[in-house]
Amino acid sequence: MNSLEPILTAIRPQRKSGPDPAEVRERAAALFGTSAERGTREGERGEPPGPPDPPGQPDPPGLPVPVPVPRVQRARPVSRLRTWLLVRCGLEFKTVLALAAVLMIVGGLAVQHFIAGRPRTVAVPPPTAARSSFPGAARGSLTVVGATASSTAAAVGPSAAAKLVVDITGKVAKPGLRRLPPGSRVADALAAAGGALPGTDTSALNLARPLTDGEQILVGITPPPGAAAPPGPAAAAGAPTAPVSLNSATAAQLDTLPGVGPVLAQHILDFRTQHGTFTSVDQLRQIPGIGDRKFSTLKPLVQP
Repeated sequence: MNSLEPILTAIRPQRKSGPDPAEVRERAAALFGTSAERGTREGERGEPPGPPDPPGQPDPPGLPVPVPVPRVQRARPVSRLRTWLLVRCGLEFKTVLALAAVLMIVGGLAVQHFIAGRPRTVAVPPPTAARSSFPGAARGSLTVVGATASSTAAAVGPSAAAKLVVDITGKVAKPGLRRLPPGSRVADALAAAGGALPGTDTSALNLARPLTDGEQILVGITPPPGAAAPPGPAAAAGAPTAPVSLNSATAAQLDTLPGVGPVLAQHILDFRTQHGTFTSVDQLRQIPGIGDRKFSTLKPLVQP
């Protein structure tokens, strides 16, 4: 039997031993680097070593060594955004950054323009008083630059705000110069002079007319020829400065009277031609177109 042992051993098929674990680890480390070594070491650590094989026995068929799968790192958000822009929009990440910078600059300029365009409260400088350069301005009067009418009146100098000086002559109790406050009327001047003397006709005076500085008021007397008429509506309308003679006046002279036009002036001339010379101013009432109101206006301005 012992003599047949070598022959049987040669004829019996021999078992193939499994791969060497050390060789597998070396190959895994060469392919996957440290991850494979780490996985292999972790696998070796997780399994306790078994008992050593008894000597003289062939090695059991080897088990496949687990090969660790390399870890796949997750992509970062920036990489995802860069990939999405390139795939979806066809834009590179640098282009998007340039567009964002341009938009930020434009937005800043728009905000600055909006803030600069808002209305602002500007402080008005205090008004400065300057002397008037007009030739006809009163001496000592002041003109306020950049002020309203109310502030101008408040800044007027003492001479402009002083009282009016008028000359009252004629049949009054106290003729002479009188100082009256601004806005006074002829009636105020007459009262300041003590009133008219008894029997004086004051119908030729317009007692409601405002006074002017330096004016002369004649009470109860006829102004001399060539004397200036008192300022008022009649003088502004071109009324004559002296009474017009009805017997010698022409149509042009009659036309200068208030309320008398070319037609009424011709009627006065026709009346004078038909009835002769005027002996009284009251004869104007007989002319068509002259009523009581117009006669009262013409009476102090004409004479026979």
